[in-house]
Amino acid sequence: MREAHDIRAAGDRVEALIDELGTLADPAARARAEELVRVLAGLYGAGLERVMRIVVESEAAEVLRGLAADEVVSGLLVLHDLHPLSTAERVRAALDGVRPYLGLHEGGVELLGVDEGGVVRLRLEGSCDGCASSQATVTGSIERAVFQAAPEISRVEVEGVAPEASPLLQIGHRPPGPCPVPQEATP
Repeated sequence: MREAHDIRAAGDRVEALIDELGTLADPAARARAEELVRVLAGLYGAGLERVMRIVVESEAAEVLRGLAADEVVSGLLVLHDLHPLSTAERVRAALDGVRPYLGLHEGGVELLGVDEGGVVRLRLEGSCDGCASSQATVTGSIERAVFQAAPEISRVEVEGVAPEASPLLQIGHRPPGPCPVPQEATP
């Protein structure tokens, strides 16, 4: 069994296969294949639900934390709406994980909310002394952490990000040759 499994890639592949099922010419075959997917997903979801119930009833907090922290298991729990933490709680935990990095940039990040459409709204505080590339790096790190913690979200919107700086004028060496002397204007 593989130790690491990319849950997002597997989800993308499942979606692609389901889309392909929709193109089957035989409606009966398409319906059977879609039913097979629903029944299997339901079976795995019911099994996970029982596992979670047993863990909770046995008050095995460490086991519950371990399941929730495992990237693959966490993704499956989210898929079946069984994750013990809400989306907002998982986003807050992800932000706590990147705050030390942000602290190096004299800033922080605040969760403003998660809407019903799966949009996470954040506010970036502090500054990188106008360094657009640092802002982009920080924003990218935040987005990756949030998407990993809450794969069900659709988008991350970050307020307080400084607009990208205009490129500086680059002054090069004077071209070789005589220096052009401006002509005096004659009246």
